[in-house]
Amino acid sequence: MKTPFSILLILFLFFISEGYSQTAQEYADSGKAKFELDNFQGAIADLTKALETNPNDWEAYLIRGLAKFNLKSYIEAIADYNKAIIILPDFAIAYSKRGGSKFMLKDYYGAIADYNKAIELNPSDAENYFWRGIFKLCLDQKESGCLDLSKAGELGYADAYEAIKEHCH
Repeated sequence: MKTPFSILLILFLFFISEGYSQTAQEYADSGKAKFELDNFQGAIADLTKALETNPNDWEAYLIRGLAKFNLKSYIEAIADYNKAIIILPDFAIAYSKRGGSKFMLKDYYGAIADYNKAIELNPSDAENYFWRGIFKLCLDQKESGCLDLSKAGELGYADAYEAIKEHCH
């Protein structure tokens, strides 16, 4: 027969252990920190735990997608960017990152379509013009690609001028 003290002790230990479980935000913060330290597997694990509790965290999907990209898991990265876009459809960065993954899979037309959307949402981001220009050059769309590189340069993207020298003259 259990004594009242042992029952109280068991209840106390149960509630203490419940109090120490991490929240979705703590897992998300830990995942972000691990990503910054290039611990991509650890970041993915923590961000997955965060998303189990909070499946509407667009930022967790974005960072998990970036971690997967860095591990060359481009299809999985695209799936995470897709979820971020569903949650936050006007999030230009998710489109550009998804476009980068599509480029790595040699889906140049898909990459350009994503960069078109990123530019539509954020027309002052020079880097989007630069990469769209590079992708167009991969498809032998020299005139259009060079115009994008020129626009990137006008917006302050210094690497654009080197790319113009190499590909547009």
